[in-house]
Amino acid sequence: MMKIYEAKDYKEMSRKAANIISAQVIMKPDCVLGLATGSTPIGTYDQLIEWYKKGDLDFSDVVTVNLDEYKGLDRTNDQSYYYFMHEHLFNHVNIKEENTNIPNGMEPDSDKECARYEEKIRALGGVDLQLLGLGHNGHIGFNEPCEEFEKETHCVELTESTIEANKRFFASADEVPRQAYTMGIKTIMQAKKILIVVSGEDKADIVRDAFFGPVTPSVPASILQMHKDVILVADAAALSKISR
Repeated sequence: MMKIYEAKDYKEMSRKAANIISAQVIMKPDCVLGLATGSTPIGTYDQLIEWYKKGDLDFSDVVTVNLDEYKGLDRTNDQSYYYFMHEHLFNHVNIKEENTNIPNGMEPDSDKECARYEEKIRALGGVDLQLLGLGHNGHIGFNEPCEEFEKETHCVELTESTIEANKRFFASADEVPRQAYTMGIKTIMQAKKILIVVSGEDKADIVRDAFFGPVTPSVPASILQMHKDVILVADAAALSKISR
């Protein structure tokens, strides 16, 4: 069951998404939030920080699990998702460092790290609310278009288009990580509630294909049509190719 909320612009989209996350934290102060990186959720995190500073939100019992992390990037690297999450959320609210979970990009043994992370999510009792962005090719986390849906936390070889898209953040193309740890489709689908944030006209085609087209692993996000509790918050530009 997918609910769609249209926002007039990015700011309103961010506010609506932050509202949904706030409600989750207020209803269940020790909830497990699944978090995402990328440019789209930044406004949502900014709004949560603002409400925290006003005294409207308390993150002291919240536990977080992040979708993914580059393999081989140190936490101090400003392109690591560990760094991103601290920069855009964790350093500004009263969340406990030990309650934040991100795959360990410096663990060289992929099988070991994926098994550890999957077990961690299980031990927490699963994710109450998973926040997702949407890639231009329909990827969620680092689950790229492929022949079948990848199930659990795994190590992915990043596609050329993803490496190309990330190149601008690094001094040279050689520095761009070639692999990442990511939650799998099954792991994401096991979240009790899923919140997708999408903004911009450049995402209009993929919004139409992912949420109103066939369910196929060549558009990984299309699987979300099968989830029982999904909320899509998107601005008018991102929803412009959907017939009402």
